[in-house]
Amino acid sequence: MTVHTILKMGDPRLLRVAQPVTEFDTDDLHWLVRDMFDTMAAANGAGLAAPQIGVDLQLVIFGTDAPNPRYPDAPIVPRTVLVNPVIEPLGAEEEEGWEGCLSVPGLRGVVPRWKKIRYTGFDPFGEPIDRVVEGFHARVVQHECDHLQGVLYPMRVRDFSRFGFTEVLFPGLDAGEDD
Repeated sequence: MTVHTILKMGDPRLLRVAQPVTEFDTDDLHWLVRDMFDTMAAANGAGLAAPQIGVDLQLVIFGTDAPNPRYPDAPIVPRTVLVNPVIEPLGAEEEEGWEGCLSVPGLRGVVPRWKKIRYTGFDPFGEPIDRVVEGFHARVVQHECDHLQGVLYPMRVRDFSRFGFTEVLFPGLDAGEDD
């Protein structure tokens, strides 16, 4: 088990475009996935992208199969490893929702996201993944995949009157969960 340091906003490595994974079912890829789940769990994250731990690959993980303390009212998202993802919006409808990020600790903001998406990619063994999702699941996937393009959620905030410190905006939520 290895828990990695999560890079924070301002680190230029978070602004790079990640490279595609070219080899599947390797020991290195499986170890990376295990380390990412350990790191995400240690931080109570809803998801994690490889660039957030300084690995320049198109790999995201998300979901926990259990309620998340950082998003206690959100529906459960299935535990997923997604390699070389592609997102396709299904319709033009967006919905706004509060987001936080392990690379932007202690802050939350309202971000517009596609309401319904199709995402495709591969699991670590190279088996294809093809899902249609909406709501919180769609939001988490879009948020994590943004990291692969060097985009952090504050770059998508449209109304900065709805962006601020978790402890101020959500006094009932343990702000320590956002660190």
